[in-house]
Amino acid sequence: MTTEIICAGFGGQGVLTTGLILAQAAYQKGCRLTWYPSYGAEMRGGTANCNVKISDEEIGNPYCSELDLLIAMNEPSLDRFEDMLKPGGVLYYNSDMVDPGRSFREDIQAIPVAANQLAAEAENPKGANIAVLGALARREKLFTREELEEAMCGFFEKKGKGKYNEKNKAAYRAGYEAV
Repeated sequence: MTTEIICAGFGGQGVLTTGLILAQAAYQKGCRLTWYPSYGAEMRGGTANCNVKISDEEIGNPYCSELDLLIAMNEPSLDRFEDMLKPGGVLYYNSDMVDPGRSFREDIQAIPVAANQLAAEAENPKGANIAVLGALARREKLFTREELEEAMCGFFEKKGKGKYNEKNKAAYRAGYEAV
């Protein structure tokens, strides 16, 4: 079985990091995986996304075309990728960056996560993406809470001194508890 995921948002929102953490969790479980980034030359403030495929079989193409999961950190990402969700797919979106009156396709599950607010309350304003990962861990069977949290902590520990901190765990747990 293959799970197709796109993480999308503006550069600087941590969408590539989100995908890398999902890939790290898949690797730690012994799954096959691909992580394929796409971003504009302007980086921060420009568009950014990554395709993540997680499978128990060989993956022939890293590009996602029929999404099981979409993590959208802003409204332009919803506009661009919502139609790629297959019927029954799940959308996790940062409700702090999306028009509250927006409607979604009726054949998908749209899960709002007040990611900016949750991250701010965890005293980790750059951790909105981490809050969304917590929400995903709560609702999806892809990884347990502990597996994804361990992958997140390991990812930041590898980035060097000062990158790992308790505030990442706090943002993750806030997202987990919020849905």
